[in-house]
Amino acid sequence: MVRVDEPAAPWRAAAERALYGPGGFFVREAPAAHFRTAVHASPQFAWAVARLLIRVDRALGQPAVLTFTDVGAGRGELVAGVVAALPEAVADRLRPCAVERAPRPPGLDPRIEWRTQPPEGTEGLLFANEWLDNVPLDVAETDPDGVPRYVLVTRTGEERLGAPVLGADAAWLRRWWPAPPEPGTRAEIGRPRDAAWAAAAGSLARGLAVAVDYAHTRERRPPLGTLTGYRDGRTVRPVPDGGCDLTAHVALDACAGPGAVLLPQRAALRALGVDGRRPPLSLATEDPAAYLRALGRAGQAAELTDPAGLGGFTWLVQPAGIASPLP
Repeated sequence: MVRVDEPAAPWRAAAERALYGPGGFFVREAPAAHFRTAVHASPQFAWAVARLLIRVDRALGQPAVLTFTDVGAGRGELVAGVVAALPEAVADRLRPCAVERAPRPPGLDPRIEWRTQPPEGTEGLLFANEWLDNVPLDVAETDPDGVPRYVLVTRTGEERLGAPVLGADAAWLRRWWPAPPEPGTRAEIGRPRDAAWAAAAGSLARGLAVAVDYAHTRERRPPLGTLTGYRDGRTVRPVPDGGCDLTAHVALDACAGPGAVLLPQRAALRALGVDGRRPPLSLATEDPAAYLRALGRAGQAAELTDPAGLGGFTWLVQPAGIASPLP
């Protein structure tokens, strides 16, 4: 139980403070030190994003300035990998931007802009890999009378029920997360993520916006929610004290704007040439070194496209003024 003198706040405010406030987790810690994303699993992920950027460039008619915006850039690993993977003819026109609330890391390629917001009115590709799951949101729980109420939490992780969910949040729940009235069922109110994605994607004048995340859709919302913590590569109890990552899966169907489609990461990466098939055994005889290199690439690709692992992520693909270069 929560002590009466221990302050509690809605989960959105508590997570905002814990993750992004002074000395917050993501201000202080490099994400790669605590969890592994597709960017860290293999350079093939950045290669695939670079390939997608080339397709966007062609669809745009190869503009004089092509922008790649990496939202939730961590320490700049993806944007640096994409810059390195581009052919010179594209790289020479590129404006690479990293969007992150943490300070610029030392040693980052000086060509990469470090910003707290996406640049406005750009032409190119905006890519948000595992960003929306860290946009704080409120949690609701159904009380014994069947009424959804905000969940309040202390800095030590103790919870209690607060006021009933009303207004725009209640409308969002009715539309996107209609929960059964059983006491104890939970919902994660995704309105802040919808707004964050609309603002990020709306920064493009023309091009393609892509969000990649753990996701669920209206037909299969988890009845107890997904809020959890990560620290040092392990799942931990979500406690908003600044000592761990706080993450919840994303209702990407609610985020999707006009013309957007949802794709499994497995399908998206395969469409971009990431192939996990083993190289032919004949290559081992003809060129053993090349066979070993190809085998290593195939192993990395298999991890990126494994439906039980990284391949189970979902891509939200949203074109702006162009035909989508992904199926």
